[in-house]
Amino acid sequence: MTTIYTDEMMRERLGHAVAYTMVILRTTEKYGSAGTQEIIWEHGRRNMGLQADGLMPIVCPVGDETGLAGVGIFVDDADTVRSIMENDPAIRAGVLSYSVHPCRGFPGSALPPAG
Repeated sequence: MTTIYTDEMMRERLGHAVAYTMVILRTTEKYGSAGTQEIIWEHGRRNMGLQADGLMPIVCPVGDETGLAGVGIFVDDADTVRSIMENDPAIRAGVLSYSVHPCRGFPGSALPPAG
């Protein structure tokens, strides 16, 4: 770490934090069974649409065989996000499960380009 944050800098930055909602997706015992590849494809299509609409600016699929399937950051409150998630094709099919967590973040944060 080369940037040193003073207490004053920390207070300033923390003053700009806002509420978001994090979703953590996990695989279920149905994950990987017959027909689930198409369901996951439609789940991904839906996530891309939510991202394009600005509802879920951060989408992070996970593929490390731990049972963690992905993380998403939504701009809406937890109740709204639960409603969104209940209509996800992978949730409806029981291929993925989810948990919702209120969190805070900094507007404008973004993932840098790979490379």
